Amino acid sequence: MSARLHLVLRRLGRSPRTPGPEVIQNSKEVLRLLQEKNPAFKPVLAIIQAGDENLMQEINQNLAEEAGLNITHVCLPPDSGEAEIIDEILKMNEDTRVHGLALQISEDLFSNKVLNALKPEKDVDGVTDINLGKLVRGDAHECFVSPVARAVIELLEKSGVTLDGKKVLVVGAHGSLEAALQCLFQRRGSMTMSSQWKTPQLQNKLQEADIVILGSPKPEEIPLTWIQPGTTVLNCFHDFLSGKLSCGSPRAHLNRLIAEDDVGLLAAALRIQNMVSSGRRWLREQQHRRWRLHCLKLQPLSPVPSDIEISRAQTPKAVDILAKEIGLLADEIEIYGKSKAKVRLSLLERLKDQADGKYVLVAGITPTPLGEGKSTVTIGLVQALTAHLNVNSFACLRQPSQGPTFGVKGGAAGGGYAQVIPMEEFNLHLTGDIHAITAANNLLAAAIDTRILHESTQTDKALYNRLVPLVNGVREFSEIQLARLKKLGINKTDPSMLTEEEMSSFARLNIDPATITWQRVVDTNDRFLRKITIGQASTEKGCSRQAQFDIAVASEIMAVLALTDSLQDMKERLGRMVVASDKNGQPVTAEDLGVTGALTVLMKDAIKPNLMQTLEGTPVFVHAGPFANIAHGNSSVLADKIALKLVGEEGFVVTEAGFGADIGMEKFFNIKCRASGLVPNVVVLVATIRALKMHGGGPSVTAGVPLKKEYTEENVQLVADGCCNLQKQIQIAQLFGVPVVVALNVFKTDTRAEIDLVCELAKRAGAFDAVPCYHWSVGGKGSVELARAVREAANKRSHFQFLYDVQLPIVEKIRTIAQAVYGAKDIELSAEAQSKIERYTEQGFGNLPICMAKTHLSLSHQPERKGVPRDFILPISNVRASIGAGFIYPLVGTMSTMPGLPTRPCFYDIDLDTETEQVKGLF
Repeated sequence: MSARLHLVLRRLGRSPRTPGPEVIQNSKEVLRLLQEKNPAFKPVLAIIQAGDENLMQEINQNLAEEAGLNITHVCLPPDSGEAEIIDEILKMNEDTRVHGLALQISEDLFSNKVLNALKPEKDVDGVTDINLGKLVRGDAHECFVSPVARAVIELLEKSGVTLDGKKVLVVGAHGSLEAALQCLFQRRGSMTMSSQWKTPQLQNKLQEADIVILGSPKPEEIPLTWIQPGTTVLNCFHDFLSGKLSCGSPRAHLNRLIAEDDVGLLAAALRIQNMVSSGRRWLREQQHRRWRLHCLKLQPLSPVPSDIEISRAQTPKAVDILAKEIGLLADEIEIYGKSKAKVRLSLLERLKDQADGKYVLVAGITPTPLGEGKSTVTIGLVQALTAHLNVNSFACLRQPSQGPTFGVKGGAAGGGYAQVIPMEEFNLHLTGDIHAITAANNLLAAAIDTRILHESTQTDKALYNRLVPLVNGVREFSEIQLARLKKLGINKTDPSMLTEEEMSSFARLNIDPATITWQRVVDTNDRFLRKITIGQASTEKGCSRQAQFDIAVASEIMAVLALTDSLQDMKERLGRMVVASDKNGQPVTAEDLGVTGALTVLMKDAIKPNLMQTLEGTPVFVHAGPFANIAHGNSSVLADKIALKLVGEEGFVVTEAGFGADIGMEKFFNIKCRASGLVPNVVVLVATIRALKMHGGGPSVTAGVPLKKEYTEENVQLVADGCCNLQKQIQIAQLFGVPVVVALNVFKTDTRAEIDLVCELAKRAGAFDAVPCYHWSVGGKGSVELARAVREAANKRSHFQFLYDVQLPIVEKIRTIAQAVYGAKDIELSAEAQSKIERYTEQGFGNLPICMAKTHLSLSHQPERKGVPRDFILPISNVRASIGAGFIYPLVGTMSTMPGLPTRPCFYDIDLDTETEQVKGLF
């Protein structure tokens, strides 16, 4: 026995034979075994105390330390009321470091409201209704039982008292203690009675009892003679919890008496035992297990209704229920409405030792303007895996932009019976991430032009005095200004100590307006913002220049969001963003402008992935949405990393890359995988017979225009001719050493002969397997064969490799992508592109990966060239740098970063029913 336990026993006047130390030693051994497998695990017991009882605090502290637990005391003033105590309880409930919570407060504060504020899983004293209810039902192994009640039973049994058939009277006990005692005695065959001290029949009850349990101090007016000689009496005053260990036991003429100090010490030890059990349960919950997911049933209709009708026909689970089913803790989600929530990044720290699941990328062949259903395949695949094969799986999708939603493409929630619900929430704003990006982007744009204006109209001294103003007689640098001084090599912290030259160097960025690459953004397809003139008001003092707007999802801040892996990393990336060059050719960054902290504040919630669900109730992360033909076109690294932890080693995370494999997949491998360090196991390549017929020479496909008969009638030859594009995309995936499963997204007009031909040619081209999919019409059931093929392919060893070494010159990296992926003969650089490449190389950015901005409608730069174009020269019209995101992006041909609206945009069909508030017209 340790010296600490001896100290506790001496303070209580107890011998080492008291049962408490034995319980503590057992708890210590259990905790040691848990920590062998989880070295960083150390449970924390929080005790909320109202008053200054130091002895009880000391006992708790010593016993907890002896067992190997941490303990924290929240000491409130003695006169604290119910509201103050509940406030502290709620704080401890949400503290993930705390695994057990006990109350050391006066009896009159033990109200139902206070007790039931405790989280049942942290209620180590067993006082909540949920824990008591489980005890009454006989589920003691699933709940916490009152340590005081358990101590009473154990002490009686160890004293040789037989409980079976005995009459037990519990006097003066209240609430949870009374209920727990009655339940435990009844379980051992005792006949139990309860009474308060002022009950008129108390004397008769005392005389009938074989065992008397005193739940509170005996009033002086109750004579000891009411208790029969030979009766076993035991004190278990609830005041023990408030530190009162002395209670005046009736020691006269009784055969057998067990002191309240023994009960108190053993109860304290049993509370520690409950704490260890709580920690063990918590650890078990953190370990991977197959989800107990309640999947939603589908009742597919034929003909298949519109997407929004299907979405509305299914009632989604409450998002907090979904979160619990997949292993998220209550304090790891932030709920937005009923069906979506943000997930906090603290989850990654909690699950850092959890093995990752399998990583699957869904890409596609070169699409028609209608799209070929990559999102639908992604959703159908996870519905099949989880709802039909009982495999943990997560879909990770990009957030749709308002531009396409109201423009030509419509929503991006999947389609038919394979979609994310509610689809209108998915497609409209979601949790405001894109708005946060727009606000941050335009704050930085305003900072650039404002700085140019002020530098052009002020002297060095005036500029410096305004940048470092005198506030309450004190002038000091902000944190970000100190960082700029350090970058300039000025090791001073006192603003008054800078020389005139240093003040000028600090205050003037000397931005060259002709080199500004940072544009304003808006999340609407607005072609008239492609070229604008800003600064025409007289107040701008002649600082006008030509500029432009980009679509919001083309902002570098969107790419930063998609590629970051932590809040700190995002802040550093935002600070590194290059917005222009100064007049000496040196890069000017957001950090130089002093705006990094403000950008991070605007983005602090957007960094958290958004949790939603499929039609069949399986989980989906919707996070980030960089344009695929402008930016890198993939959802966030953080969503993938969190999902890979949540699914566990045998689970699957299915993430989608934008447009064809030549664009989205290539960028996924060369950019996203470099940033994340994650290695993909399988590529699912989506094809449609419609798109293959187009590549085989079929007539043009135009959004909003009915398809020609070649696409609605069987034409095996067109399909065969168009499979060249599918074969090329399979070869592109093979460049990276990842097995390919072709998912043929079947439409109702496709024939068996066409389907069989595609699957046969795909396997001949090197696909691991090729499977027709029917998820659009029947849900996950229609993609079970695809799910099985993906599982089998994932068991094959991946030989993943990057396409190029980032240390190669920028031009060589561009040429490698053009030739190996697109099939170009060579590249051709414009003078401007060549100049930009030279500048970025001189500035030290030549070792970044490449993000090609190219049309998605052809492997070449010419949208009308279908199939597999050959012997073309790829023109590079311009080159830009996203230094914060971490890539160089060349613009191929006449690529635009601001889409335009068609003659008849989607918004013609979108409306709101003002009575039901239901959105109409989304598809």
